[in-house]
Amino acid sequence: MTAQNCNIKLFEPTFRPWKPEKDSSRQITVLMSGGVDSSVTACLLKEKGYEVLGITMKIPPLNSTDKQDCCGTDAASICGQLDIPHYIVDVTEPFEELVIKRFLQSYAKGETPNPCVDCNMLLKFSLVWDFLEENFGIDKLATGHYARVSHNNNQWHLGMAKDKTKDQSYFLHGIAPAKLPKLRLPLGDFTKEEVRSIAAESKLLVADKSESMELCFAGQGDYRSVLDCSEAQMPGDITDMQGNKIAKHKGIANYTLGQRQGIGYAGGKPLYVAKIDPGTNTIALGSREDVSSTTIRAEEINVLIPDEFVAENSFLGKIRSYGSPQLCRLINLSKTDMTVEFDKPQFAPCPGQKIVLYNNFDNIVAGGTIVS
Repeated sequence: MTAQNCNIKLFEPTFRPWKPEKDSSRQITVLMSGGVDSSVTACLLKEKGYEVLGITMKIPPLNSTDKQDCCGTDAASICGQLDIPHYIVDVTEPFEELVIKRFLQSYAKGETPNPCVDCNMLLKFSLVWDFLEENFGIDKLATGHYARVSHNNNQWHLGMAKDKTKDQSYFLHGIAPAKLPKLRLPLGDFTKEEVRSIAAESKLLVADKSESMELCFAGQGDYRSVLDCSEAQMPGDITDMQGNKIAKHKGIANYTLGQRQGIGYAGGKPLYVAKIDPGTNTIALGSREDVSSTTIRAEEINVLIPDEFVAENSFLGKIRSYGSPQLCRLINLSKTDMTVEFDKPQFAPCPGQKIVLYNNFDNIVAGGTIVS
């Protein structure tokens, strides 16, 4: 799929068209959701002298709520306040194909997908970026993600944000290396509190807006509300690690590896979902040790620092977005997959989730999708 055939549609400008006056080197597109972070991003870039174009993606909501701002009302208001042009791009078709379809298929296979990474890797920083450059002639893109882009030793790097509690570099690891020189992430050097303060000082209309915590296409609701794949919702057996039936489950899509709460079985000791088998429609419960592993294999590899992505090299690895990266070593590497060994057992490495490797300078070396 390319920007030419992905059927992205550009709506008429919200209030005034893009008619740039500055040199192309000072033009930039900001992806704006209507939240505090992307609004402050646009504000900071304008203050730095950039000619800013605000863009909001219209996605297909599968579970609408009254609070959902799917068409960019808040983003348009902020652009009006900042006096910058604003457009909406309808990405319904590619979003359904590249994000929602993968999401549903992954749960049906007993995996735990990460649709935010898929959206960034396959849509935002790929098709949408190319589409915007083709239609507006702007090659630079900015978002409100908490991460940093840096340049040293003649190489561009994607790294962790100053505020480690808000760091979102994990979600961006799939970006093509060639895009990094044109990517701007102004919030990487700020804490969330500082961003809130900037929004208040600038009197932005969304300064007090709460954060979105759930899936955008689920209407900020529970992800289970969009799992309509019938096979994954069929009740089946819960077993112990030896295969003995001990209870019934409500459908494998309702469970993830490492889950302890809401299983529907009390075994007298802490039990976790340790295996999910879509072939037999069963889940197995085990101890924390049963669901932990030191060795993790991943596919769909994206390499950002090739010189460091070498077998036997040591890294700091993350298998989920939160928590601190842990010491690990790359023990096997091919063109399609990698195997990483951690110094300590990692709890519930879930197929479908991502593993991201950092160097000692907090820069991403590579990342991929966990398969086993």
